[in-house]
Parts: sequence; structure tokens; C-alpha cells
Amino acid sequence: MSNMRTRIKICGMTRIADAMAAASAGADAIGLNFWRGTPRCVDVTQARAIAVALPPFVTRVALFVDPGADEVRAVLDAVAVDMLQFHGDEPRSLCSAFGRPYLKAVHMKDGVDLLEYVARYADASGFLFDTFRAGDLPGGTGYAFDWSRLSPPVRAGLPAPLILSGGLDAVNVGDAIRTVRPWAVDVSSGVEERDADGKVRKGIKDAARIAAFVKGVRDADGKDAGV
Repeated sequence: MSNMRTRIKICGMTRIADAMAAASAGADAIGLNFWRGTPRCVDVTQARAIAVALPPFVTRVALFVDPGADEVRAVLDAVAVDMLQFHGDEPRSLCSAFGRPYLKAVHMKDGVDLLEYVARYADASGFLFDTFRAGDLPGGTGYAFDWSRLSPPVRAGLPAPLILSGGLDAVNVGDAIRTVRPWAVDVSSGVEERDADGKVRKGIKDAARIAAFVKGVRDADGKDAGV
């Protein structure tokens, strides 16, 4: 897939201004997190306002972690969502139940047979590979996993495009793209503001970090194309 433009999703949006900064920088998609266990969670009122404000051709992705079907339907009834993302242990029957394309997250736990796992979700539009840390959030941990686990045989065996997540930022995303050659990259904590102690302000994006991340992706694409 040389010369391919790597798609970019920026997840964990809680403010209109941040979503607009992502769109202006060139992001292809934004993520709205409806899991109540994270500071990045949005309610339907916030999510609707963000979704309505976005310009055309920016995909709105709604993220859930082991939701009930009624919870997903309530969001779909209230928010203009283009795609769903399931980040827990949801069965395929739930993921497929809403008439929307969906992404299935794959937690990079030790000992997981990746191809066996993704085969359970053959109708997924894409697979998002993310870091697993016991006791931490199911996503947005800020830590990368060993990219070599996504070896060429694994990548070739996927039934849908590969989306790389987990600890990405403007500094390492170029190496990540050259190593894994994903269809898309997904970032959350890597583009968030830092407080005075350098800690991530979860859910509050930094427009300069977003722009730097997008540039890192584009630079990697350009080098891959030999320009």
C-alpha cells in the first residue's frame, strides 16, 4: 500500500472548538466517547453540538464499552453518528445490530490470537488495535504496544482495514506508520493539553498538538511515497 494516504481519527472530543481544530488540521474522523468510566465521556447534548458543528466529510464515530443496546439506540436517536466503535468485549450480534458500520477494538493482551479474535467480527468495517494495561482505561492510556506483533502475516490476514492506536503522538507516529503501514491511526491522549506538571488533561485537546500530529502523519506518507 505504498503511496497511500494514512487516515486520521482523533478521539475523545468533548468540545466544539477541539473538533473544529481537528477538522481544520485535516483529520478524517473524530471520536465521541459515551463510556461513563472516562473523563472523556460526553453526554448526548455535548455530542450533538459537536456533531452538528463539524463540516462535511468528517466522520463522526460514537465509542462504547460493553453498552446495552438501548444505550446505543439512545445515542443514535439523538446524535448524527456515521459509525460506531466498540471498545469492550461486545459480541458480534450487538455490534451488528444498529444498521451502522462499526469498528471493533482489539486489546493487545498477551497470548491473544489476533486473527482468531478478529474472525469473530467478520462484518466489521475496521479493526482498531490498542494497548492493554490491566486496571487502566480500555483506551486512551497514552502507552504504545509492541508494533511488531502486527506482523505482515497478521496484517495480510485481517478481513478489514487496520487502525493503529495506543500511545501515538507527533513524535512516534511516523515510525508507527512505516512499521505497521496501517489504513488509519487513532490518537487521543497524544494530542491533549498538559497541565503545569506535564500530566495529560483528559478530554481537553491542544490545537498545536493536533496540527503537529497530522503533520507527522503527512510527513510519513510523503517519505513513503519518495517525495
